[in-house]
Amino acid sequence: MNPPPAEALRGRTLWFFGLSGAGKSTLADAVHQRLVAHFGFALRLDGDQVRRGLCADLGFSPQDRRENLRRAAEVARIGNEAGLTVTASFITPTLADRALVEQVIGSQRLLSVFVDTPIDVCEARDPKGLYKRARSGALPSFTGVSSVFEEPPASALRVSTVGLTPDEAVGALLRRLGG
Repeated sequence: MNPPPAEALRGRTLWFFGLSGAGKSTLADAVHQRLVAHFGFALRLDGDQVRRGLCADLGFSPQDRRENLRRAAEVARIGNEAGLTVTASFITPTLADRALVEQVIGSQRLLSVFVDTPIDVCEARDPKGLYKRARSGALPSFTGVSSVFEEPPASALRVSTVGLTPDEAVGALLRRLGG
């Protein structure tokens, strides 16, 4: 499966959002690799990566989480303005957070992708042991457990990781984008 034509994705951001363990990073990484192979360039932003560097000074209060997303969206916007296709994976739990990302990047450049994975599947995967810690009370304000995750409208671009390999999910997404 080839990516959509370069003109369809050049200078745009594919913002993958969903619960922890949904498969956001896996899908974003796979799309990124295809873009690099096809176009020779792309920029990849991941929530964990950004937290270790650009946003290392931020905590997990609602205000800090919002600032984390704003900074990441600013980097994506700068990359888009330079002609790069950006893949970004962040939980982005609320409609207001997603509206902020859209405001910063611009609706004409942003392709928001909801990685629609039920919480029980995310919890069963639990790659970082976060759900277990949240359920025990060791992680307060954990999205999906003790902190809200707002479902996007039914019209949102969705991709499921349930019952699909990462390659199959990426193929389904790229077909929906016109590839």
